[in-house]
Amino acid sequence: MSYDALLWLSFGGPEGPGDVRPFLENVTRGRGVPPERLDEVEQHYQHFGGVSPINALNRSAIGRVRALVDLPVYFGNRNWHPMVEDTLAEMKAAGVRRALVFPTSAYGGYSACRQYDEDILRARAAVEDAPELVKIRQFFDHPLFVASFADSVRAAAAGFGDDYRLVFTAHSVPVSADRAAGPPEEGGHRYSRQVAEASRLVAEAVGVTGYDVVWQSRSGPPEVPWLEPDVVDHVEALGAEGVANVVVCPIGFVSDHLEVVWDLDTEARDRAAELGLGFARAATPNEDPRFAELVAELVAEHLAGAPARKLSDFPAAGCTVDGAPCAPLCCEPAKRPRR
Repeated sequence: MSYDALLWLSFGGPEGPGDVRPFLENVTRGRGVPPERLDEVEQHYQHFGGVSPINALNRSAIGRVRALVDLPVYFGNRNWHPMVEDTLAEMKAAGVRRALVFPTSAYGGYSACRQYDEDILRARAAVEDAPELVKIRQFFDHPLFVASFADSVRAAAAGFGDDYRLVFTAHSVPVSADRAAGPPEEGGHRYSRQVAEASRLVAEAVGVTGYDVVWQSRSGPPEVPWLEPDVVDHVEALGAEGVANVVVCPIGFVSDHLEVVWDLDTEARDRAAELGLGFARAATPNEDPRFAELVAELVAEHLAGAPARKLSDFPAAGCTVDGAPCAPLCCEPAKRPRR
C-alpha cells in the first residue's frame, strides 16, 4: 500500500499568555471541569510565560524526521494550533490521498491512544473527501525508545553514583479507564501494564533492580479513584524511608510539556528540596535523534514491510485505519459517576 504523507498528531499547547485560557477550554470541553480548576491550571502555564514547550519540541523533532523519511510531514494538534482539522484540509489541497499518522504517545488507553482515533474521525468528518489516515502502532517497548530513556536516566543519576532511588512516572488516569483499556484476553493493551513494562525495560537496561512506578497530574474529582501513588506523595514517602537521592524518569511522556516542567521540575523538585533529598529528572526522548529514527522505523513498517522491533511480547496494538478502534472494547473512555 502506498502513502503520500505523514501526519504528526499531538496534544498541542499554548504559545503565549493569551492562548492559555482558550487552550484549556479546548482541552476540557464537555468534561464539566469547574472554572476554578481552570484558573489553577492557567496559573501553572502563566508561571512559564504562557508557553508550553510541546509545540516547539514537536517542530524540532519533525525537522529531524523529514530528513529520514521519503514523505512530506505535516503537523496537527488536538487542542491548539495547528489544529488537525486545518492540517488535514491543507493535506487534501496538496493532493494527499492516503497518509500515515504518528501520534505522540507511546501507550494504549483512552487518552493515550483511542482519543487520537477520535481526532482522526473528527478531522475527516470536517474535511470533505478527506485523505485516508492510517495510525501507526504503539511503541512503548521499541528498542530506541527504551535506549533513549536508559541513557537519560544514566545522565541524570551521574552525580549520585549508585546512591539513588529510580522512580518512573506517567500521567495518572481513572482506575475505571485503565480497566477499560482492553479486553481481558488482550491485557497487554492496558495502559498501566504497558507503563510498568516500559519501566522494567529501562531499569533493566540501566542495571537497576530496585525502582518504583508512580503517577502524576491527577485532575479528576476526589471521589473518583485514579492510579496511585502520586509522585509528590511518593517523594515524601522516600524521604521518610531515609532515601538520600531520587532520580525521576517521566516514562509516560515523549516530550516536555506542562505536566513535566510543572509537576516534576517544580512541585516534585521543590518538595524534595524541602526534605533534603537530592533530586534529578531524566530527559524525555523528543530531542534525542533516536526518537526521529524510531519514527522512521515505524513508517518503514508500512512503506517497506519492515519487521516490528519490540522488546516485549505485548501486542503491537494501536494501528488503526480512519479512526476505527484496533479491537472491540479497546481503550474505552471511563464512565463518569452519576451525581
